[in-house]
Amino acid sequence: MKRFINDSKKYWESAKFSAKSSLKSEVASSHLSWLWWILDPLLFMLVYSFIALIVFGRGEKYFAAFVFIGLSSWNFFSKTVRQSVRLVSQNSAIVSKVYLPKYVLVYTQIMINGFKMLISFVLVIGIMIIYRVPVDYNLLFVIPLFLTLGLLTFGISSIMLHFGVWVDDLFNVVNVLLKLVFYLSGIFYNIANRNIPEPYAGILLKGNPIAFVMNELRNCMIYSTTPDLVWLAVWFVAGIILSVIGVKIIYKYENSYVKVI
Repeated sequence: MKRFINDSKKYWESAKFSAKSSLKSEVASSHLSWLWWILDPLLFMLVYSFIALIVFGRGEKYFAAFVFIGLSSWNFFSKTVRQSVRLVSQNSAIVSKVYLPKYVLVYTQIMINGFKMLISFVLVIGIMIIYRVPVDYNLLFVIPLFLTLGLLTFGISSIMLHFGVWVDDLFNVVNVLLKLVFYLSGIFYNIANRNIPEPYAGILLKGNPIAFVMNELRNCMIYSTTPDLVWLAVWFVAGIILSVIGVKIIYKYENSYVKVI
């Protein structure tokens, strides 16, 4: 634990610099520049809103905000996990010449995707203002919910980073699994309001940490409801455990990564 804290402090600035450079290079050749970070989730929100409201003729209250919260949190999680699988091979020039704890590469991706998520949530606030969504003290629960999402993402991504070095087809497997989780997470529909029989509804909502975080973010942001604090604590602890496992695995085997790549 002490080594992890010291290394995190030592390489934090490097991770921030790398994240800033990646964000700048990502929009350097685009005429719309950083506006794509807004347009991407906005266009998806419009598509899902059209499907739900026009095609199926139903949707949740404050549906635009409902979808945007789901998409923004999902994109942060799924992009970071997917990218983590190939982080070592894609940064082989750095990994083979300069030592840094390999989980620092995950830090960089979390910063990049976290910055984009924050931009999306600024739009959520704008939508809430337009809809005149009433808010109360429950809005403060977004802080532990974001922390839980960040811990889960870091833990899973660190584990995927390690196994991505050894398993060539892991990227394709992760892509398939993420697609499955996407449809099971209630991004553009409310699992609780779809008349799904128990115990399946409970499993989808509480057994899937991403669905849980999405649902509780919506509850505290647009429905003024207190999150399920017991399950929030459960997934927060699970995020810590996954992070510890990921970091320990990386520390144990990271010297072998260069030989494999």
